[in-house]
Amino acid sequence: MAALRICTPGGGAPEARRGSLAAAGSAVQHGPDLIGFSSWVLPISAGYAVDRRHAAAGGVAACHGLSCADSGRRKNHPRASLVNGVVSSLEDSSGGEPALCVSDSPEDASSSGKVLSDLRRDMVDGISGIPRISAGKKKGMKFRRRGQGGNRLTRRSAPRRASGKSGQDQRILLSEDDIAAILSSVTHESSIEECNSVLIRLEKHSDKTALGFFEWMKANGKLKGNAEAYHLALQAIAWKEDWEAAGQLLHEMVADSGCALDAQAFNGLIYVCAKRRLVDWGTKWFHMMLERDVQPNVSTVGMLMGLYQRIGNLPEAEFTFAKMRKCGIKCVNAYSAMVTLYARLGHFAKSEEVITLMNNDEVVPNMENWLVRLNAYCQQGKMEEAELVLKSLVDEGIALNVVAYNTVITGYGKVSDMQKAMEVFDRLKSAGLAPDETTYRSMIEGFGRADKYKQAILYYRKLRNSGFKPNASNFYTMINLLARHDDSEGATEILEDMRAAGCQCSSIVTVLVRAYGSVGRMHKVLQILKACFYKKILFDATSCSILVTGFVQNSLVEEAMRVLREKKWKDSDFEDNLYHILICSCKEAGCCDDAVRIYNQMPKSATHPNLRICCSMIDVFSIMERFTDAEALYLELKASSCVLDMIAYSVIVRMYTKAGRPEDACLVLEDMEKQKEIVPDKYLFLDMLRTYQKCGLLEKLSDTYYWILKSQVELDEAMYNCIINCCGRAIPVDELSRIFDEMIQQGHLANTVTLNVLLDIYGKAGLFNKAEKVFLMARKQGMADIISYNTIIAAHAKNGDFRSMIYFVQRMQEAGFPVSLEAYNCMLDAYGKAGQLEEFAAVLQKMERAGCEFDHYTYNIMINIYGRKGWIEGVANVLAELKSRGGEPDLYSYNTLIKAYGIAGMPEDAVKLMQEMRIKGIAADRVTYTNLIAALQRNENFLEAVKWSLWMKQTGVAATRT
Repeated sequence: MAALRICTPGGGAPEARRGSLAAAGSAVQHGPDLIGFSSWVLPISAGYAVDRRHAAAGGVAACHGLSCADSGRRKNHPRASLVNGVVSSLEDSSGGEPALCVSDSPEDASSSGKVLSDLRRDMVDGISGIPRISAGKKKGMKFRRRGQGGNRLTRRSAPRRASGKSGQDQRILLSEDDIAAILSSVTHESSIEECNSVLIRLEKHSDKTALGFFEWMKANGKLKGNAEAYHLALQAIAWKEDWEAAGQLLHEMVADSGCALDAQAFNGLIYVCAKRRLVDWGTKWFHMMLERDVQPNVSTVGMLMGLYQRIGNLPEAEFTFAKMRKCGIKCVNAYSAMVTLYARLGHFAKSEEVITLMNNDEVVPNMENWLVRLNAYCQQGKMEEAELVLKSLVDEGIALNVVAYNTVITGYGKVSDMQKAMEVFDRLKSAGLAPDETTYRSMIEGFGRADKYKQAILYYRKLRNSGFKPNASNFYTMINLLARHDDSEGATEILEDMRAAGCQCSSIVTVLVRAYGSVGRMHKVLQILKACFYKKILFDATSCSILVTGFVQNSLVEEAMRVLREKKWKDSDFEDNLYHILICSCKEAGCCDDAVRIYNQMPKSATHPNLRICCSMIDVFSIMERFTDAEALYLELKASSCVLDMIAYSVIVRMYTKAGRPEDACLVLEDMEKQKEIVPDKYLFLDMLRTYQKCGLLEKLSDTYYWILKSQVELDEAMYNCIINCCGRAIPVDELSRIFDEMIQQGHLANTVTLNVLLDIYGKAGLFNKAEKVFLMARKQGMADIISYNTIIAAHAKNGDFRSMIYFVQRMQEAGFPVSLEAYNCMLDAYGKAGQLEEFAAVLQKMERAGCEFDHYTYNIMINIYGRKGWIEGVANVLAELKSRGGEPDLYSYNTLIKAYGIAGMPEDAVKLMQEMRIKGIAADRVTYTNLIAALQRNENFLEAVKWSLWMKQTGVAATRT
């Protein structure tokens, strides 16, 4: 039980106290005193008004009736009772709320007689047609009056203040004669007490009338030191929620009338806020009390804590509770409210702390507080403490009610101790109490939690046979129990009860699908539904979609397709959305074949295919590597009237990329760029960068990079890494450095590939300081791999910085990496081109000792170096070794050999190599022709050189890049 709603049983009405209005209004009672007040001086008693003002003034008051003196008879009418420290009406409340009207003050006091006369006339005119009161006892306060057209008596209800937002407390109806009689008894010489008596009576009739008379009192000097009148006026204004006027009246009360602010002045305002749940204004008035050093009382705390409990405002409740204890106020309802709030929010340790504080503060608990304590312990499953609370109740001589027993039953149900719960159930009946619907509901929930199937169904049927109705929680518990115990007939019975209780089909199907799906018995659902209201489901699109989706999620595609074939509703848009959900469910579950089956059954439009469904199916076909079917769907979309959006292009680009056709993906991106209104998201931008990188389109990469910056897409870690990896060689080095610095400043981490790309670009650009900083970062982050070392070694080798080259080779070995073939090749090339042949030979020896197998690049380096020296024999030996290892010269090898033969003065051999290349099908490039022509010219074969030059131009090789 999340919260208990308890009405404190009140005792009999005490003997009425008689006295002056001023004396009654100023009385302050602390504790649970009950006050009734009536006066024989006035035609109509002010008992109710005094009780209400007393509730606002201090103490805990309950009104036991309104005493009326009419035609010599006096009758009592029950009005209100005490609930949580707040006076609340026991009768139905209704009726309108008159508008607030405060008359202007007269210019001088001498005109008071005229003002009062005008006021009397205005009041009488404003209520014309309102009958006299005839005392009655029945609920609703029916009144008899004569109709205007005859002597027949008619019945009317007295206007009343409702407890809602726009209502007020119960009103008393006065006729124009009554008001005229009341006002005629007041003159300029009337005492303050007499004026207050009139104000009380008028305030019970109408706030407008009372406030008008209050202004007359002000004009005639009746408010000096008259705090009681201000209290009444403040509450009348509060009912109108004219808080600005209330603030001005508080200021006037002190500044103009010399009254001291007390709790009663603010309690009238807080009372209205509590009744109407105006938590912000109630809090504001309370804080204003504290700021002006006004001591709150029990009523103040009780009203505020009741408000905070209803609203669930824990911070303000804690503040008010702390102030209460600091002021030494003992309000039992405040402790109850704090325990309830903490328990409701699951702060059970704090709720127990409040109970301990209450005991330490020596506050005597009432019935409500005992029940709140009981509830706090039962919600935690602390049943030993709960039983002690029950014992304390008995020891205090308090008879246990059904609420107490129900709370304990619920607590035992929470801990699944249903043996104890049944004992409490028997104790309840032994005490002469009849179980109510909460009792049975708690027993059902407890047995359900304990998975006691037979007992739960037994108490479920007892609940129905007793004339009570199960609640939603009972239905949910029973369906889950029946699903676990595979009782299809019982499930049909519960479903019929749910229908009879007014549950919607969609809600019933949802509960059923979840229950049977969670225990792996989803295949039983269709059979159960066909036994009750399956035909109704077929006419309801929502229920049908819930059922079909449940089947698909449990891999029962055949059942889902059967329901879709039998459905009776027609809504093409809803149907398309349903099919899309089903296809996506299958795709996410990895059941692509089921997705294809559902798609094939779906009704399709040849001219207007569903874009979302087609995109999902293209994705499904891509996962299945059925790229032909995926492309066919794309071409179908392209030929239709559908306009592709950003998501569609993203799916299609990914399909072509996965199919290994980046060129086709580029064509799709070209089509997308023609639609100027499409702005890619970051995921499509990533696909674009990767696609253009695979195709080597540096210009496109550059354009896309600046498009990303212009579109202000949020750059995350993945985006930064992708930009550097793909666009690093397409954008200026300075811009690359800027984007890398921005990435680091944003706190993102570069991955190994990103760092290697930066090393390569900085190294080739000769920015060795930046390259070494990047390498140091890679080592610190543990991301430096063998490629990182190869890249930094190659950069220094190409620059001829042998010292740095050797340094990083040593660091490579210290990091646990063997010196790679790529590193050796870099050293060979660097030493060879620098003419340091001893070091060149030393590196070759290290490679042999390390067992490195030479690759084409190694042999090409050796051929190039030997050829530069004109060591044809060495070149021949290298070629022989290459061929002995099963290798053949490649294009680079032939280019190097031709150059070497030219340097060695062997142009004929160079021409033979050209012919050998043709025989082997190796196409010569511009370097090949350039080296051959240079070799011929070097050896004065100019005519032959001119021929090869003309041949190179005819073949178009001259136009190609080097």
